[in-house]
Amino acid sequence: MADIKGIIVPIVTPMNEDESINLDELRVQIDRQIDAGIDGIFPFGTNGEAYILSGDEKRQILEVTIDQVAGRVPVYAGTGCISTKETIEQTKMAERLGADVVSIITPSFAKASQEELYRHYCAVAAAVDLPVLLYNIPARTGNALEPATVARLAKDVPNIVGAKDSSGDWDNLQAYIAVKDARPDFITLSGNDSLILDALIKGGAGAIAGCANVYPHVMASIYDLFVEGKLDEAREVQNSIASFRAVFRYGNPNTVVKTAVAELGYPVGKCRAPFNWLPDEGIEELRGVLAENKQKGMC
Repeated sequence: MADIKGIIVPIVTPMNEDESINLDELRVQIDRQIDAGIDGIFPFGTNGEAYILSGDEKRQILEVTIDQVAGRVPVYAGTGCISTKETIEQTKMAERLGADVVSIITPSFAKASQEELYRHYCAVAAAVDLPVLLYNIPARTGNALEPATVARLAKDVPNIVGAKDSSGDWDNLQAYIAVKDARPDFITLSGNDSLILDALIKGGAGAIAGCANVYPHVMASIYDLFVEGKLDEAREVQNSIASFRAVFRYGNPNTVVKTAVAELGYPVGKCRAPFNWLPDEGIEELRGVLAENKQKGMC
């Protein structure tokens, strides 16, 4: 099984002006991330705009990602869809192409009970031999995966190996981490970039960090410094991304992240419409933050 730990980047999906996928630039971004010390590449996650990509586009992206990574780090594939049927199809596709791990977001739009979520994840996990990560981001999907359901899945399904929590709720994240008390090999990853170090201190394994698209070396160093026992330095690095995260108030965080990568000079394009607009004051503040952080050697 892949060694699931460290800082994993939910890599942006580069796009051309006509919103087609720029696979050549995807290869560039993959190398950029790995060269900076990132511990895993996660195509078509939330920052990769999975919600707006077709099944065929996801297949192309995953094929190129696996080819370009070439075994240097694990490849995580986000295969969650609204229906159990399509989620199984996408997860089997990822297994067939050679992904190391799948991350499965909760179904969205229709309200699901905890029993329905439990049955959904059991069915998907049973369809493949891959390690499965649960993915909780209720602000986006409208369905929260409660810690009790995570614990139940961890107990009942061997290849459900961990969970990513992007709720931003510290108590919820700690409750996920506590699942390892009953199943010691269960892995919890922070999906909130401001809670990475706190999660590591509590027993988390790392993070799937959108900000790594902009600051790969910085984000990777939070984990590396923690492992080295340099907690004060790790805390300084953790705090250094606060000014960038403050720009999120101007729009969708995915839009801010992808715009920032483009502002650094990489032709990743915009997010797909309609999720691609930031006000002028947001762009101005973003450019100021990037310039300030560049002077600090962050990017």
